[in-house]
Amino acid sequence: MADQVQRPHHYAVIDEVDSILIDEARTPLIIAAPDAQSSEYYKTFARVVSRLTRDEDYTVDEKLKVVRILDSGIEKVEKALNIQNIYTPENLRLVHYLEESLKAHALFRLDKDYVNKNGEIVIVDEFTGRLLHGRRYNGGLHQAIEAKEGVHIKEESRTYAKISIQNYFRLYKKIAGMTGTAQTSAEEFHKVYNLEVTSIPTNRPTAREDMSDAIYKNSEVKWGAIVQKVEELYQKGQPVLLGTTSIEKNEMLSRQLTRAGIPHELLNAKNNEREGSIIAQAGKFKAVTVATNMAGRGVDVILGGNPPDPELAKKVKDLGGLFVIGTERHEARRIDNQLRGRSGRQGDPGASQFFLSLDDDLMRIFGGERVKSLMERFRLPDDLPIDMPVISRVVGEAQAKVEGANFDMRKHLLEYDDVLNKQRIAVYKRRNEILTSFEKKVLAEKVREAILGHLEKINQQVEISENPIETWEEIKKTILTAKIVPNDFSWGELGEIENVREEIARQSEEIAGQPQTINRLLGILDMLWLNHLENNEALSESIGLRAYGQHDPLVEYRRESHRLFTEFWDMFNAWVFENIFRLAEATNDQQLITNNQNVPVTSHQSSVVSSPTGEKVGRNDPCPCGATNTDGSPKKYKHCHGK
Repeated sequence: MADQVQRPHHYAVIDEVDSILIDEARTPLIIAAPDAQSSEYYKTFARVVSRLTRDEDYTVDEKLKVVRILDSGIEKVEKALNIQNIYTPENLRLVHYLEESLKAHALFRLDKDYVNKNGEIVIVDEFTGRLLHGRRYNGGLHQAIEAKEGVHIKEESRTYAKISIQNYFRLYKKIAGMTGTAQTSAEEFHKVYNLEVTSIPTNRPTAREDMSDAIYKNSEVKWGAIVQKVEELYQKGQPVLLGTTSIEKNEMLSRQLTRAGIPHELLNAKNNEREGSIIAQAGKFKAVTVATNMAGRGVDVILGGNPPDPELAKKVKDLGGLFVIGTERHEARRIDNQLRGRSGRQGDPGASQFFLSLDDDLMRIFGGERVKSLMERFRLPDDLPIDMPVISRVVGEAQAKVEGANFDMRKHLLEYDDVLNKQRIAVYKRRNEILTSFEKKVLAEKVREAILGHLEKINQQVEISENPIETWEEIKKTILTAKIVPNDFSWGELGEIENVREEIARQSEEIAGQPQTINRLLGILDMLWLNHLENNEALSESIGLRAYGQHDPLVEYRRESHRLFTEFWDMFNAWVFENIFRLAEATNDQQLITNNQNVPVTSHQSSVVSSPTGEKVGRNDPCPCGATNTDGSPKKYKHCHGK
């Protein structure tokens, strides 16, 4: 149909394939729209959680990025809200506000995870350092962050459609991609996407010198050493690109360079409109550029500046080319390699070095204690960098741990999404069949399937009923009320519905001719699917508690989600059964009224109908046309043609 905007999924070629299929894979693709406001709740809970104390009222697991409230914290919250038990069924919505507000307070940081731009909370991409305009955290988390920062709180969004990155690209019959940093994630590409990684040699031999890491005992000394190194390179005239992991650290390093009197350019998501001009001159003589990950993936720094000048380029090359300084390691080795790769392109000279400290997030969370004990054992001075292979190995192991943890997280999300994906495929297949039902008999078949599905379900009640005759009479009333058969329909024996099936087939052909039928079927299917997505979201959030009862949450999720999906189709079939013919009759009646209004009536037109014998019909006599009431009794002449 012309209304469909997405063509079939044949072949996808993905640029920076590791960024899309791996880095972005924890964030599902969602189509959403605003829902009812709940801003006051978020404001209240933002104030409440700000008074809680870490490790006393709640705990934070930085490895898993999870926050858990403790009993003392629950007591404080209940006291602040003046309620006895926040976990009673009527207060479950409040638990949702509490959990999201606590996440916003404990796990998300201004100028690292998001920025406040002109009173609007904008997410910062942790892998590229760019602002993600138009994207919002779901599940109320974005509203909780807005309340925390005291900006205008927008309405919560309601999910209309949802799919993981992995399952979206699995829709394609074939996929392929290119990137300079896929080798470290070869296992995930193979296991999740069945893609093999092939390394292609560089066009010209790489001349970049990758120096060993300079590791310091604490961050204060590390930042001082970085400034000292930049000053040394600046005096020499060699251009420097410094990579930072967040906007906060980006601006802090800029302040230190300013105090040291080193002219430099600052690039982060807050001034991304100048990105092109800053990067264009990052390879000039004496250029110093402090950037977030924005200056990593896909950026080409031209030596000597842009437009290219052979003399200036030679001058910079003679000084050693671009020197890249990483101010700390990223969670994934691929991101480090992207930063290194800004230097030494197309056979140009260059150098790279990472400056680390034991209180960097990566070292602190995943391996700092082991290194710290080594430093204390050897009693090394704080300002002396450590050049020990064992230390560098610990850094690599820490990154491998994080990559493994993130892989497990993506795999875990995919296992849950696979359950929903099978349901999504079934629903979208049915939806597409209805949407493309150009032939009347195809649409009639879809209507008939839904009605028969519900008819079989209600007819089973006769078999299990203690009073089958009474139950059968109730079922007949239900069928009549739904306008599935006419009032004078000839019923068969008890529980016999074969003739009802025939009538359904006949009426389905008729109703398929109405142009509104497709829209009605799609409307109810979309509404029920939307509710099903919300139910599944709530299920996935709560299913983890089943582990306390020695049940596998994933197995429980599969079972419960299957039950919800069965109920989804039952509700769809029931709606079609109960409404589709009634809506069609109402449409026909309205059309008849409209047509009658458009027919001119002469002053001598008579509404008198004679009986078959030619006698005049009385007002209270049965109408000669044979019309009947819903209970089967004949319609009076005054209520029919005698009106």
